[in-house]
Amino acid sequence: MDGDTDRGDHRPYEVTRADVLAAAERIAPYVRRTPVLALERGAFGVPCRLVCKLELHQHAGSFKTRGAFNRLLTSDRAADAGVCAASGGNFGTAVAYAAGVLGIRATVFVPEISSPAKVARLRELGAEVVVTGREYADALDACRRRVEETGADMPHAYDDHAVVAGAGTLARELLDEEPDLDTIVVAVGGGGLLGGIASWVRGDVRVVAVESTGTPTLARAVAAGEPVDVEVGGLVADSLGARRIGDHGFAAASRWVDTRVQLHDDRIREAQRRLWRDARIACEPAAAAPLAALGPERYVPEADECVALVVCGGNVDLATLARP
Repeated sequence: MDGDTDRGDHRPYEVTRADVLAAAERIAPYVRRTPVLALERGAFGVPCRLVCKLELHQHAGSFKTRGAFNRLLTSDRAADAGVCAASGGNFGTAVAYAAGVLGIRATVFVPEISSPAKVARLRELGAEVVVTGREYADALDACRRRVEETGADMPHAYDDHAVVAGAGTLARELLDEEPDLDTIVVAVGGGGLLGGIASWVRGDVRVVAVESTGTPTLARAVAAGEPVDVEVGGLVADSLGARRIGDHGFAAASRWVDTRVQLHDDRIREAQRRLWRDARIACEPAAAAPLAALGPERYVPEADECVALVVCGGNVDLATLARP
């Protein structure tokens, strides 16, 4: 796979392989090449060859750091005016980390419901943290007002060309290590990671998109033929709880994703605990969704198939893993 396979006539919201290659070169000095764990045949009761892309070992604990660096390194405004983000989750943490490394002023707006631990982590990473409003929408409005006043850069958490291209570098790494890979299984919320992965493989590898029944952004978009707002809730809403899939993610999924799985929270929670119990992988619920997607009435791999599970983040309270 290389950028030479891309030609002209790019569609709106398209992220090309050339974009991903450029992002990979740009962010290489700043991100980790995360490990790929090969599991024994039959692990977790799955009869095929199974590997895990352990992006929970990325700086700041999730894949989001890739897109944050790519956006800040290509921004015309961030170096002078700083960067603002509205997020108490993985993207806010990733922006705070990347900005700190690059010497850029970062302000992260979070709602009052944000956990004290997340707020403390953002401050540890050097960001100014503004706690405002009862809900995420309130924090987002405050963030936008600050941007209007200061001219700071304001990257979108998942529907941004540079952010999606950065996420795509994960797939490039994975296929460097596993060139015979048949299938990649990845959780989807806003669609940034799904869009990046699908934009790199472009149909050469099967992509299975996994979402919870409480965060059905892709399913609703497919039914409507375009991204639409959905009500979100449940176990994975903190990380997959976008109210609509992004245009970049939907465009890529429409072209290169033909397998979709929806799961109830109990399956995801059980998969999270199995990853910890059987492989000592301490991941957040959304990162366990790919394992939960494997099985009867979900996605059933062939015996000779090589399947990769994208373990996308590890920002989890370890105490929850030990609960029955």
